[in-house]
Amino acid sequence: MGKPTDKELYERIQMKDKAALELMYDRYEKLLYSLAYRITKDPHFSEEVMQDVFMKLWNGKGAGQYNEDKGKFSSWLLTVTRNTSIDLLRKKKEVEYQWDERDSLQEEIPSVEKEVEDQEKRDELTEAMDTLPDEQQRMIYLFYFQGLSQQNISKVCELPVGTVKGRIRLALKKLRENLATERRVDHGK
Repeated sequence: MGKPTDKELYERIQMKDKAALELMYDRYEKLLYSLAYRITKDPHFSEEVMQDVFMKLWNGKGAGQYNEDKGKFSSWLLTVTRNTSIDLLRKKKEVEYQWDERDSLQEEIPSVEKEVEDQEKRDELTEAMDTLPDEQQRMIYLFYFQGLSQQNISKVCELPVGTVKGRIRLALKKLRENLATERRVDHGK
């Protein structure tokens, strides 16, 4: 019998098979650490993220539950890693904020107008993203929001690099067109 699939390892992990967890760790540790480091920019935080992700996988609750109907295991595991990294950064910022709050009274507070404008731009981008085909949305999400290289997207999605590049290029072209159209409509032109 050949190398076990991710699904087989996952099912064994759900039955508390430590050997399966070790195999899964060996299979994904570099990819997950790389993603966690890209997000946190800190080796200690990246290690903490890795530990949290594999504990979620071991405990199999909430974010630790994979649903095969929703996509590939590797994509799900990358999403769990990304979310865990972001959660850790948020906790870190909360602690820093509490610590520095009294010292930062001199800092400039962003204007309400700026915050509203930023939110409107995010909403506009989200609406434009929703018009893209699913495969193009996924490429944009992995490339720009998860920070994966085209090579890594190719591996994760099991697609040729040329296909990944083409989908990203088409998605960006369509996003530009959609945003330009939306702006013309909003400005009554």
